Amino acid sequence: MSGFSFKLLATDGAARRGEITTPHGKVRTPAFMPVGTQATVKALYPEQVSQAGADIVLANTYHLMLRPGAERIAALGGLHRFMNWDGPILTDSGGFQVMSLAKLRKVSDKGVTFQSHLDGSTHQLTPERAVEIQTLLGADIQMQLDECIASPATRAEAMRAMRLSLLWAERARKSFSAAGGQALFGIVQGNVFEDLRTESARTLSGMDFAGHAVGGLAVGEGQALMLEVLDFTVPLLPADRPRYLMGVGTPEDILESVARGIDMFDCVIPTRAGRHGHAYTRFGRLNLRNARHADDARPLDAESACPAANAFSRAYLHHLIKAGEHLGAMALSWANIAYYEGLMAGIREAISEGRFDEFRRRTLADLARGEDFAER
Repeated sequence: MSGFSFKLLATDGAARRGEITTPHGKVRTPAFMPVGTQATVKALYPEQVSQAGADIVLANTYHLMLRPGAERIAALGGLHRFMNWDGPILTDSGGFQVMSLAKLRKVSDKGVTFQSHLDGSTHQLTPERAVEIQTLLGADIQMQLDECIASPATRAEAMRAMRLSLLWAERARKSFSAAGGQALFGIVQGNVFEDLRTESARTLSGMDFAGHAVGGLAVGEGQALMLEVLDFTVPLLPADRPRYLMGVGTPEDILESVARGIDMFDCVIPTRAGRHGHAYTRFGRLNLRNARHADDARPLDAESACPAANAFSRAYLHHLIKAGEHLGAMALSWANIAYYEGLMAGIREAISEGRFDEFRRRTLADLARGEDFAER
């Protein structure tokens, strides 16, 4: 069984192409991780996720600790066997979900005590317990417990949460064992404040984490401010470790963040958009609910390798969405994941060939033309 490692293969400006090795296989970076919140990427079979081009998926510690429980999953052979996914898995620590979903949260130096959003039962999540849960799940890449606060926030509140996250990072690092070849990432916090992000990034860089995430973004601050934070944060992170931007995002977000040196992404957007009737294509986003698609015999993208994008007509997909048929959400989710993974493949190739900036500008221009352009 291989352990965790990261190899930088090419650079083009700040954009980086690399390869992560984990106990369950390799991850080509820049990478987009489809979100499997409940140990499933919504509306897709595992083999469809793999066929779309995904090397790695993300699962959710908070949800899985509540249902069905980490100990139960471990007894059933671990998360890979449980969800029938033999590739790498990254699990988040649950910090964001505690903020956004849990009830009656009480945060202290020790950890966070909260009530489940499912049944009101009380739970405690500490840095050590978050590592223990992720180890029971068998995640290849684990995340430290952090406190993710909403934006906007005061500087005082951002400083308190950042320093608490640093305290928790140190405890998580001490409790983590890489005996199984897994890796633990630290999470940079500090909201939008440069001095706080600097303190967080520099302190974490000295703790010997296998990789680093930029957390606390895409929580309401807007793209321009998010990119500004990346501009002063990413250069502080070690160049020989993967850099992961949590919870991001749109194709535009990904392109701009790769240009700033980010290697890994996750977001619910492609599957959520699919369930709501929206399709991502090479030339913009389509709303399949619109009546303009009712008589359109063309597929979403005849050149796509994804059957959902090249085999079904837009008229048929429009019908499925309007009729509320499950196949509509399934097909569009599959097509959207394939689009995202195709975008990442294009990014990796462009970096290797030294033409990433051209690729970024052309792709952003195509996306900006919108649905009328995608109709052609």
